[in-house]
Amino acid sequence: MWHLVSLAKIYDPNTLPPPSRVIKAFSELLANGILVRYSVASLFRVTIGFYLAVLLGILIGILLGTWQKVCLMFYSLIQFLRPISPLAWIPFALLWFGIGDSSAIFLIFLSSFFPMLFSTVVAVKNIPQLYFQIGANFDFTRLETFKFIVLPAILPDIVTAMRISLGVAWLVVVAAEMIAVKSGLGYLIIDSRNALRMDYVIVAMVTIGLIGLVIDKAISQLQRPAFVRWKFERK
Repeated sequence: MWHLVSLAKIYDPNTLPPPSRVIKAFSELLANGILVRYSVASLFRVTIGFYLAVLLGILIGILLGTWQKVCLMFYSLIQFLRPISPLAWIPFALLWFGIGDSSAIFLIFLSSFFPMLFSTVVAVKNIPQLYFQIGANFDFTRLETFKFIVLPAILPDIVTAMRISLGVAWLVVVAAEMIAVKSGLGYLIIDSRNALRMDYVIVAMVTIGLIGLVIDKAISQLQRPAFVRWKFERK
């Protein structure tokens, strides 16, 4: 369809380049190293921000899900902050961290933190009390309760939340790199648009989609029975 539209010249080739031109642009960006360098830069920012969000989201989520009084103390504040778009924090990110990796990582962290936090809280609260009673019958310590009851019970929900959070992180990194940094696939898109190189823009878009697909497939492997033994049936 794309090729036919290009042949029909419905749009100017400068606004909708044909597939052949995009393939050539892909080769150019690979040859000069820009595509690889910018892809690595985006992956670095997403990895740092995402895993910080996963770590803190799980830890705080377990704390809030386990202790009702602590949850009540901070619930209103969290619900107030959660709906605020990470992109709304861009002015503060630039003021606090300046133009660079830290600003982008901060925005990615915000985008991934709240989905991880709420999924963990809900998962902990939904653990049947029967499991804890069984643990008490076996005189489980707190560490054993966490290891053998809490962690296995919440792991399926955490993996699902990780997949959702990672998708949001990829959306945010593109917007953050358009404003807060001078490298990355998002920066490549905005810089190429300014230079009217729409073929480069399409290459960057396709690369973002492919990387996101590969990472999602990798995380989805954590849902296999070998890793997650609860909630997912063996086939």
